[in-house]
Amino acid sequence: MNTRFAVATHILTFLAYQGGQPATSELIAASVNTNPTFIRRLLTQLAKAGLTTSQLGAGGGALLAHPASRISLLDVYRAIDEEQQVFALHDAPNPQCPVGRNIDAVLKGRMLEAERALQAQLAKTSIADLAADIAERNKVA
Repeated sequence: MNTRFAVATHILTFLAYQGGQPATSELIAASVNTNPTFIRRLLTQLAKAGLTTSQLGAGGGALLAHPASRISLLDVYRAIDEEQQVFALHDAPNPQCPVGRNIDAVLKGRMLEAERALQAQLAKTSIADLAADIAERNKVA
């Protein structure tokens, strides 16, 4: 998994933290500390998944398409990870080798179990949970 999941989660949490105020890609990019073009690409993916929407015109920007409590980290993972795969098997191990010939078969089941466990854990946390944790941390700081 690359950083797109973490950045997409950051974007959605930022939008939740905005309290319903639209956020421009430039504003979000400043929070993420990255390029607004990268943010726009991720916002496009999040919009295709139905997680964000856009408000056009002056004062416009990105908004959550649903309440933050209804957007889970699993939703983010599914929106961003096109392959829906945390672990990938390597291509073309040597079929002449007893390990190479069998590694995919013996590793695949274990990797699928780990992916299911990850997805179950991601489903338990919402964007609202993250925004609340951030608000709490900001009180302490």
